[in-house]
Amino acid sequence: MDKHTLIDSAYAAMEKSYSPYSHFKVGAALVAEDGSIYTGCNIENASYGAAICAERTAMVKAVSEGHTSFKCIAIVSSSREKTLPCGICRQFLSEFASEDAVVIMHDINEGIIEMPFSKIYPEPFSKDSIK
Repeated sequence: MDKHTLIDSAYAAMEKSYSPYSHFKVGAALVAEDGSIYTGCNIENASYGAAICAERTAMVKAVSEGHTSFKCIAIVSSSREKTLPCGICRQFLSEFASEDAVVIMHDINEGIIEMPFSKIYPEPFSKDSIK
């Protein structure tokens, strides 16, 4: 998948964001191991704890369709600046990240930024932590 196309898919998903409280729209486009693409946007709620981030929305859609591993996720936001996944998204994504998973972000000034997921979240809580 071309990085620019993936970023465009994330921006298209961002436009569907339901963010009446923070007014901070986020979009994500996730590529599963087989190349399938799942998009997501953030969905807020008056009970703030009930909100879900774009990254988890995309991953939940992928898992609900039988995909339990991803190789790439693009993340964009209405700030048009580099937007990293929040802590709970990092933990959630770590459950399904392939060993070489990559996070792609778009920044209005820096352009496309690519980082290994392992750099963003180097020591996740995992099934090995529950021994």
